[in-house]
Amino acid sequence: MLAGVNLLIAVGAIIMILGFLGCCGAVKESRCMLMLFFIALLLILILQVTGGVLGAVYKPQVEAVFNLTLSESVHALQSTTGEYKEYREEFQKLEKKYQCCGLQNGPEDWGENFNKQKDICQCELEKTSDLCINYKNTSRYIYKKSCGEVIMQQIKDNLVIIMGIAFGLAVVEV
Repeated sequence: MLAGVNLLIAVGAIIMILGFLGCCGAVKESRCMLMLFFIALLLILILQVTGGVLGAVYKPQVEAVFNLTLSESVHALQSTTGEYKEYREEFQKLEKKYQCCGLQNGPEDWGENFNKQKDICQCELEKTSDLCINYKNTSRYIYKKSCGEVIMQQIKDNLVIIMGIAFGLAVVEV
């Protein structure tokens, strides 16, 4: 997760330096600086288009990496220590908002925590419906679908928009 943040900081710094190079080149009317600015912008454009094409072509691999990330996050849900307490609380809010349970395997993703806290995956409906199921013939009703499915569906629904914005920016940059 920190790698993504560091990458964004690095990209921002590079773009700032490029902007400064372009401004200095324009003010001083330096062909060399303006040519470096143009080449750098062209490289960024090529990288954006390449990234968009690779994202479209390798969509199944992206889904596989996403599922691997979900599997690793299950450990945080199952943790009984206070180390991941905030993560579990925020995840419960996500479950209520999107009416889902667990990351991949529903209540099993919560491990021992599921039985300790009665409000985990708690469905607001008190009967079986399209959203809820009765958990192991108890008086507890939980959400049917996993949050991993919901997150993946959100990504798929918005992927076209994200790619459209990326390609739109690439066109504007040209």
